[in-house]
Amino acid sequence: MSKNTEPVKFGTDGWRGIIADTYTFENVKRVAAATATVFKNHPKINKGIIIGYDTRFQSKEFAQTAAAVFGNNGIKTFITDSFVTTPTVSLLSRDLNCALGVMITASHNPYQYNGYKLKDEFGGSMDPDEIAKIEKELFKTGEVKTGKSFEELLNSGIVEYFKGNEYYLNYLRDKISIDKIKKAGLKIIYDAMYGAGQNIINTYIDIRQLHGEVNPSFGKNAPEPVEKNLTEICSEMKDGKYDIGIVTDGDADRIAIIDENGDFLDAQKTFALLLKYLYEKKGMKGKVVRGFSTSELIRQYCEKNDIELATVPIGFKHISKIMITDDVLIGAEESGGIGIKGHLPERDGVYNGMLYLEMLAEFGKSISELKQDLDKEFGKYFYKRNDVRTTEEKKLKTLETCGSLKSGNEIGGKKILSVDTLDGYKYFFENGWIIIRASGTEPLLRIYCETTDTDNTDEILSKTIKQFGL
Repeated sequence: MSKNTEPVKFGTDGWRGIIADTYTFENVKRVAAATATVFKNHPKINKGIIIGYDTRFQSKEFAQTAAAVFGNNGIKTFITDSFVTTPTVSLLSRDLNCALGVMITASHNPYQYNGYKLKDEFGGSMDPDEIAKIEKELFKTGEVKTGKSFEELLNSGIVEYFKGNEYYLNYLRDKISIDKIKKAGLKIIYDAMYGAGQNIINTYIDIRQLHGEVNPSFGKNAPEPVEKNLTEICSEMKDGKYDIGIVTDGDADRIAIIDENGDFLDAQKTFALLLKYLYEKKGMKGKVVRGFSTSELIRQYCEKNDIELATVPIGFKHISKIMITDDVLIGAEESGGIGIKGHLPERDGVYNGMLYLEMLAEFGKSISELKQDLDKEFGKYFYKRNDVRTTEEKKLKTLETCGSLKSGNEIGGKKILSVDTLDGYKYFFENGWIIIRASGTEPLLRIYCETTDTDNTDEILSKTIKQFGL
């Protein structure tokens, strides 16, 4: 099989590839054809599917290509009439009673990438078992002939445009206490990172918006809301005396928060403060579901308040699966993806950003004050993640060595007390833990570290990287 028709592999959150390398129109056709075959007998297939796309290079054209494949397979296909956020596709998949949703996006990956995410009928990430069926079908899928063109399918009515942004805006208006936020008089700055979340929050509230235009190169910066990428908004916060900074990633399903001092609030505290707001102020109940790499602060909070806690492998699809079947108050992963009860079994950066505005209005405190309250109640937690690009050989060798480490050995200069292999390798030591795992979407190793009381995460990460020769 040639390079441009090689089998496609789905990672923790869909298939992603470099545009014009493995991410080609031919491979998008193949993935869409395999998806159509697997879902042709779905109970809701007569209701159709929904396809959306983000602001990346040729996302619209890739979406139209996928729509043509589904349409030629006799499947009613709705396609958004403009770029939308991934949560919008999730919402439409559920509310239009569709069999599934397709989102053309590579989320937070660098501009060279594009991708293909799948959303289920409930509006959550597709079940890994369903993804496995599509991957299996892909091995049998060669070159795809689409037959009728996208325009011909539009004219026939089998493919139809849908006003996705308009639907999402109306939905948010009913779900968020806009008046309460306005009355609080908050000074707000929002960084859309050139992504699909632009021009949503400022529809309701007077804010300052950064990077609210389409730029497929994302200013030569990956649209990922991590601290190293947010120097501009942090500087603006300090100069402009804003109450809060909100950042969403390329497809706006993840969030980052900047406090009133211009300091980055790590995703663990972002998770913890939303949990505190929902439980203590909104009086909401239900279990908490967290990804494997999230903070032990969440466990502490749940134990103190007698809240059931479930820990799942990394990837929001594992959280979505539980949110669909159980009574879940909040589900969150380490990277700023948070799902909320009463909304979607899915991450939504814009929705969560507006919840943060509600929270500030309700508590009447600054973000740094709320964070200090957490520190006083549970002690200080320090968290950091390093993504280390390496060769395939070194990656495999590192994972092999990780598998041999056990209690009593050392990692990053710390004595290992216990090991958890739910997803990758997690080593607990006296005042914290470290995880080493391979990325499911990029050629790198992800190394996470958390310490309590004393912030020596940088030292431990540095020693660990040196220990493995990375």
